[in-house]
Amino acid sequence: MLSFTYQALPTRVIFGSLAPELLQDELSRLSVQHALVLSTAPQAEQAGKVLAMLGDRGAGVFAGAVMHTPVEVTDAAIAVLRRQDADGVLAIGGGSTTGLAKAIALRTDLPQLVVPTTYAGSEATPILGETQNGIKTTQTNLKVLPETVLYDVDLTLGLPPHLSATSGLNAIAHAAEALYARDRNPVVSLMAEDGIAALARALPRIVQDPADRDARSDALYGAWLCGTCLGMVGMALHHKLCHTLGGTFDLPHAETHAILLPHTIAFNAAATPDAMARIARALGTADAAGGLYALGRRLGIAQALKAIGMPEAGIDRAADLAVEKPYWNPRPVERDAIRRLLARAWAGDAPEPLD
Repeated sequence: MLSFTYQALPTRVIFGSLAPELLQDELSRLSVQHALVLSTAPQAEQAGKVLAMLGDRGAGVFAGAVMHTPVEVTDAAIAVLRRQDADGVLAIGGGSTTGLAKAIALRTDLPQLVVPTTYAGSEATPILGETQNGIKTTQTNLKVLPETVLYDVDLTLGLPPHLSATSGLNAIAHAAEALYARDRNPVVSLMAEDGIAALARALPRIVQDPADRDARSDALYGAWLCGTCLGMVGMALHHKLCHTLGGTFDLPHAETHAILLPHTIAFNAAATPDAMARIARALGTADAAGGLYALGRRLGIAQALKAIGMPEAGIDRAADLAVEKPYWNPRPVERDAIRRLLARAWAGDAPEPLD
């Protein structure tokens, strides 16, 4: 008999259209009287429109979310939340804004309504990554899992093709690692393969025609599946490296995932042949790592860490940090092999199995 454990996450998921009645009904269901709207600075205007939709339930806007969820930004947001007497948060945006909402929830236990505008997938997980003094750490805690997530395809139509591509590859990374996670199970594996396939179909069409609503809908569905996978099983080497590089060198989150993914998949390929077969099948290719690298090229993303700001001198530092407190991984994490992986990703070379 196949033995496994499956634990569903208690998030309410809505695929629909952003509307004042829906937002106010959801806040009422969560017993939120006054919600602070969160966003990044570039999305402040959009946050203001959402605030207007809330009417008397709106408590203002905090448009200070940034990448990697710095602790000092969370402290500033909580100060505004308390000053405005808010009893819940509404986050609209990508992973940075969702991360801020989670960090607030961790400290206050206030409910969250999250409206994603990218394919990051973090809204579907009880995982929080925070940065303090240049070090990014992660934790899993149900307190940070959003109570309600609203997916509206129209909100993704304005996401530029490049950001759509990197955000989508970031989501694929969640599902790829879920397929070989230590605590994987058949339900998550089904979701992971379907999520990868949906995004692999959608992303090239979005890059070609950003207004393709069917492609956008496929991508949003795939991102939800991939994020849900990440929320239900553990992470491995790929996420460890991305967290290390992002927190240490302040690299853009989605681009870092997109560049590293083919290399981390190649690193683990021999140890997880079943997972590789499922990834390859979802991509419609014969080789998982090669297929991911080819997809990145097709989407026109940067494929070298040096292109997004990582210094060559940082390769050794990153390798040291990666093996200092490694996540579980199907293949042993050894410094020399990790350094070679990072060197290839830094240069933009094609992935290759590392013996």
